[in-house]
Amino acid sequence: MTVTTRRRPAQTGTAEHLSRADRTARGKDARAVAPLESHAEFTPGGSRDPVGLLLSQAASRVPELMPVRHGRMLVSPFTFYRGAALPMAADLATTPASGLRVQLCGDAHLSNFGAFASPERRLVFDVNDFDETLPGPFEWDVKRLAASLAVAGRDNGFPAKARRQIALAAAEAYRTAMRGFAQQPLLDVWYAHLDIEPALAEFRSQVKAKRLKAAEALLAKAHTSDSTKALAKMTTVVDGQRRIISDPPMIVPVEEVFADLQADALYELLHVVLGKYGRTLQSDRRHLLEQFTMVQVARKVVGVGSVGTRAWIVLMDAADGVEPLFLQAKEAQPSVLAEYCGRSRYTNQGERVVAGQHLMQAQSDIFLGWTRVPAPDGVDRDFYVRQLKDWKFSVPIEQMLPVGMTIYARLCGWTLARAHARSGDRIALAAYLGGSGKFDQAIADFAETYADQNELDYAALQGAVKDGKAEATTEI
Repeated sequence: MTVTTRRRPAQTGTAEHLSRADRTARGKDARAVAPLESHAEFTPGGSRDPVGLLLSQAASRVPELMPVRHGRMLVSPFTFYRGAALPMAADLATTPASGLRVQLCGDAHLSNFGAFASPERRLVFDVNDFDETLPGPFEWDVKRLAASLAVAGRDNGFPAKARRQIALAAAEAYRTAMRGFAQQPLLDVWYAHLDIEPALAEFRSQVKAKRLKAAEALLAKAHTSDSTKALAKMTTVVDGQRRIISDPPMIVPVEEVFADLQADALYELLHVVLGKYGRTLQSDRRHLLEQFTMVQVARKVVGVGSVGTRAWIVLMDAADGVEPLFLQAKEAQPSVLAEYCGRSRYTNQGERVVAGQHLMQAQSDIFLGWTRVPAPDGVDRDFYVRQLKDWKFSVPIEQMLPVGMTIYARLCGWTLARAHARSGDRIALAAYLGGSGKFDQAIADFAETYADQNELDYAALQGAVKDGKAEATTEI
């Protein structure tokens, strides 16, 4: 008697259910499409126009803030790299692609990793910027991370050999972590996270006591970086009322931004917007939000690449000025990857960011949500919302030594692999990457080649400012 076994079809909306053997074969087959060594390749096209791409982003941004963006990008080749996600996306689209897709961060440079408070009040390390998140080729995130390490290493004066070891450390950590995740049950992968304090303990023997003490001091400081500290730093009391300190163009209260509108009508609109945002939260977190009252709203300039997009800080309070909550509402425009990876399935770009963040992060901010704002200029804009400060901690890149950046590169590589293993086919990815160092070496090659290109692009923006094609301010 012949027995036929049928594979149960996947339900609509779920992932494709292949056997482990099929998934392994899929990963190995991808090497024929993009051999591991091919990831070293990058040849700039003759029609490249990185400055033109950067200037094209001004069309949807706040005009008076664009010189601030350009000024911040011109501080160094590394700050330029931070703001140049769009030109790099265009470049990555010309490089070999394995066809193995994941949820991309889209801007996975080393400054977009950091520590923050988990809901359980632990300091965890993770990717922390998702403005450009979108599904796409896994290697794009790895290449952006590795190239950022090469660029930052050059800024710090590291020799070529040290820079290569740092890039190799990131790529190797990514590859070996992915191979480890491929052997773990999916739920174990989903629950995996990186606590900062235990991770630091593992590297005690590799770091000099003075450097270790400095790192521990920074971590201790992170535990105080919250809404209470922000309240003391960013607000003052005027006529018995707590007010956000105006510091144009970096921080401008909403009443000053829209001086021609009645404040009462403006805040009535903001209350409606806040209510819509609250409905995107879990019910318990929505209940928590409802205990707070809006005090004031201000526009804030944030980051490097994000400058010019609309970002607002919202001062909330639960008890007569002594229980503050600072929220940040940040405009979400279409991802710079959209032209090269396809449009998002989400019509609200804020929801795109939030969905990508939930998919990639081990633990996300409890107030992470999204909304759409009918702006006074008649344009509806999408925003995502999160806490402004909650034990936020970023490593001072410019103070790193090679040994410290190598350790940091490994943390970033592991973290990126964990994020990709949650959204992509970790078994196929592990089979594709393999057990040798071929992928690592190719990524390290790419990192240095792209760092060369980044320096040329940085000089091109300097030239555009000098020629009057772009405007930059030294206001940082």
